[in-house]
Amino acid sequence: MPRHPGLTLGVASLVGTTVGCLILWKLIRRRRLSAAAVQKIISTNEHPCCDSKDEQDTGSSEEYTPVSAVEDILEADIKLVSDADEWEKIWLHLEKELSYYKVLGIDCEWVSIDGKKNPVSLLQLASYSGFCVLVRLPQFIKCGTTIPKSFLSLLADRNILKVGVGCCEDSRKLFGDYGFSVQGLLDIRHIALRQRKEVFQNTLSLKSLSETILSFPLDKSFQLRCSNWDAEEFSDDQVLYAARDAQVSVAIFLHLLGFFSQEAPCSWECLLTKCEGLVDVPFKTKSLNVSNCNINSMSRTKSRKSEEKLGMISQGKNRKPLGVGYSARKAPLYDNCFLYAPDGQPLCTCDRKKAQWYLSKGIGDLVSTEPFIVKLRFEPSGRPESNVDYYLTVKENLCVVCGNRESYIRKNIVPHEYRRHFPAQMKDHNSHDVLLLCTSCHAISNLNDTSLKQQLAEDCNAPTGCEEGLRLLEDPVRRQVRSAARALLNSSKLPDQRTEELLKQVKNFYGVQQITNEHLKEAASLETSDSAKSVFPKPVLRTLRLARFAGYVKRSTGFTMSPSCPTGLKWCRPSPKMELNL
Repeated sequence: MPRHPGLTLGVASLVGTTVGCLILWKLIRRRRLSAAAVQKIISTNEHPCCDSKDEQDTGSSEEYTPVSAVEDILEADIKLVSDADEWEKIWLHLEKELSYYKVLGIDCEWVSIDGKKNPVSLLQLASYSGFCVLVRLPQFIKCGTTIPKSFLSLLADRNILKVGVGCCEDSRKLFGDYGFSVQGLLDIRHIALRQRKEVFQNTLSLKSLSETILSFPLDKSFQLRCSNWDAEEFSDDQVLYAARDAQVSVAIFLHLLGFFSQEAPCSWECLLTKCEGLVDVPFKTKSLNVSNCNINSMSRTKSRKSEEKLGMISQGKNRKPLGVGYSARKAPLYDNCFLYAPDGQPLCTCDRKKAQWYLSKGIGDLVSTEPFIVKLRFEPSGRPESNVDYYLTVKENLCVVCGNRESYIRKNIVPHEYRRHFPAQMKDHNSHDVLLLCTSCHAISNLNDTSLKQQLAEDCNAPTGCEEGLRLLEDPVRRQVRSAARALLNSSKLPDQRTEELLKQVKNFYGVQQITNEHLKEAASLETSDSAKSVFPKPVLRTLRLARFAGYVKRSTGFTMSPSCPTGLKWCRPSPKMELNL
């Protein structure tokens, strides 16, 4: 028995009181932050996002811009975006935020039905100050206008870091669902292990990181995590939950880099050296190097993402960058050489090889070498309609989407399997649907093409372009009769039994007892497929509908990729001259 039981009881009471006060303080602090954030949501939905922060004296922004404290980040404005107009309204403010620190917290939400994941419903982006943009992607895509180029460029800009937990897996889903290329991804678990590895022994979920690093508990209740993210209207709790993930991600990132330390701040470029070698690198559980770690506890607490994430981890070694597997051009596509008519009128641009061919055949004269101009000695079959004709335009060898001047490929906007059905007038000397794309943009464009082909296959009963697709529209009986007739006509060495079988097929088809040579010739040329009338209409209406079809495909590409096309390229319909010829 201790000699001083009163002293022991007093110490125990003091410790218990201290712990209780600490828990009570955390509870009150959490409620205050939540209440303030909900009030922010209500006020920002009533007023534009250009708040008092934008009205401050611009002269106060110096080389170093103070980063908001954690409490300020979690209380920052939250904006919902459902269409291009709303995006343009908030973009100026977000762009200003990025001019200070090129970092965004990122996260995604989606709905799973019967174990099947729907497309991403919500994309959350939070700047260094905590200003959060919640983009409702289904409404954003279906609004009927072109996706803002600023939005696509923001996601694809590798110089703007997108930080979060499991962000590389989220980017894969964004690419698979919408074809969005997201670059500059940094999983904050990499930095957490690099900076404070001894602290994280059991779990690296966003909730755990938030509690350990920021002393801020995240609400990860099942009701919120698995709520309806496709709902017409979000509740305040849903908005707050979604924004918290992105805000906490950027706050953890800044905290780990030392932005909230009391020491003199380093430059942004200096602090970024701590992220060297971690950008666009998926997080793998084996990087923990802890023998008894629980893999399940290291996945994100969102149960709807765990299976996908573990699958990605197991395939990490086989992950290839976007565009790998495409063979880029070894030489420029556009040489921008000119052909002139005998009277000196510019006819078109062409490649160097073609211009040299006219000289070697003696049917052209060299006018100049820079630019390379050849004047023809004969009257051409046609002349440009105007001086701004597409074929007179000097074209740059760069990707028309992102401007990349390396590793580009020719892209046929109207896929060849459709274009081959066009009449000669729509194909002869008509290259308006050929553009240059880099390997990454080419991969995205091909993904969009696949979706478009599937939609056309459903809407028009059209094949998707491959031989198997064409066979699906063929009549199997007529196909067998045609094969039998061709075999009987072209082979005299068939066994008697096989000959009788083939003759029986032809007899049954025509309903006759005797087969003549005329029957066999007719059967050998049978039309077995309805693709001609199913995919494209009869010749009377074919021209107009094909022109509309080509315009539809091109407009679809323009909507999804937003290319900067050469002057004179026609997206919607053929030229008046071509219409007259047709």
